[in-house]
Amino acid sequence: MFYVYILQLRDESFYIGYSSDLKLRILEHKRGNVDSTKNLRPIKLIYYSAFATQKKATDFEKYLKSSSGFTFRNKRLI
Repeated sequence: MFYVYILQLRDESFYIGYSSDLKLRILEHKRGNVDSTKNLRPIKLIYYSAFATQKKATDFEKYLKSSSGFTFRNKRLI
């Protein structure tokens, strides 16, 4: 399984990522091992989805980072 997730950061911004091991990846964020979020802790997992293939997960992650995905995220996911 592959997961796409959304974190809410300390400054109320959002981080979108994907991983094949969601628990480990969230733990890495919480420990400060991820450069893009280490200075914005604490983090809060607010959404995740599971996908059968890496391609589907990365396609959805890319969509969420687009302008139409931004709107979808704000209206439907958070």
